[in-house]
Amino acid sequence: MDFLFVMDPVESMLPDKDTTFAFMRGAQARGHRCWFCFPYQVFAVSCAVASDATEVRVSDAAPHTTTGITRELRLSDLDVVFVRKDPPFDAQYLHLTQLLDLVSKSTLIVNSPRGLRDANEKLFALQFAEYIPRTLVTSSPTRIQEFLREIGGEGVLKPLDGAGGFGVVLLRLDDPNLSALIDLETLEGRQPALLQEYLPAVKGGDKRVLVLDGKILGAIRRVPRGNDIRANIHVGGTVEPAELNEVERDLVNAVGGVLRNSGLWFAGLDLIGERLIEINVTSPTGIQQLSKHLGRPVEQEVIAWAEAKKQTVCDR
Repeated sequence: MDFLFVMDPVESMLPDKDTTFAFMRGAQARGHRCWFCFPYQVFAVSCAVASDATEVRVSDAAPHTTTGITRELRLSDLDVVFVRKDPPFDAQYLHLTQLLDLVSKSTLIVNSPRGLRDANEKLFALQFAEYIPRTLVTSSPTRIQEFLREIGGEGVLKPLDGAGGFGVVLLRLDDPNLSALIDLETLEGRQPALLQEYLPAVKGGDKRVLVLDGKILGAIRRVPRGNDIRANIHVGGTVEPAELNEVERDLVNAVGGVLRNSGLWFAGLDLIGERLIEINVTSPTGIQQLSKHLGRPVEQEVIAWAEAKKQTVCDR
């Protein structure tokens, strides 16, 4: 099979941490050919979608990535396209999904272009009100301060299009920088942001649960560094093994059904204290850490699933 990865530069991949690297390694191990391209390299002639793609091989030994020929590929001739471009979901990302829609009946797209458009990673969790902390989405600094009082004087403020912990700040009513932080996040009341109640359980870390086709692949615990409230691996969070309790499994299974119906085949759910914080669908990470803790190459399970799913969801 031919696998295309629409992504950031291959040189930016960390071979011992990056999930895209693991997917390429898993595809190679199962005898498949890997290609990569940037979002701007995807184009259409009438309704025929193609890309200027470069062949790539990965290795756990240096050099970790080796590129080969670059050629024009019709996406309808490919088997699987993994959309692994990091957020933000901007106009270029939007246009990419609209082009990929044109080949979704012939090629398996992970994740579904329509699902990616519909599922903002911060706002999508609002569909599951029974599982999330108390949450406010607004551009109004006044509403943010009022809600902060309602939830006990502490809250976590996030931009709606951030990733990897970027822009996440802890708000306290007694912080002399409170107004400045709110103005910064909301562009002085012109841009919405998300405020959630502070969950003290975050001191012990959050759980990243990886979900494939609505089913649980496994979970890891990400522990913040020092006094940082962010547990993201990208900002220095450490990783430990994790198990899910019955409450968490019920939560993930409920969300998993919606993910499956939306074509959001591979996703990462972030949980703190049995509450759902975010649903990551654009470029979820954590599979290498999960593989280490489980003692098996979980990425090959994803590739095996893609092989089978390709035959059931696409009409040749």
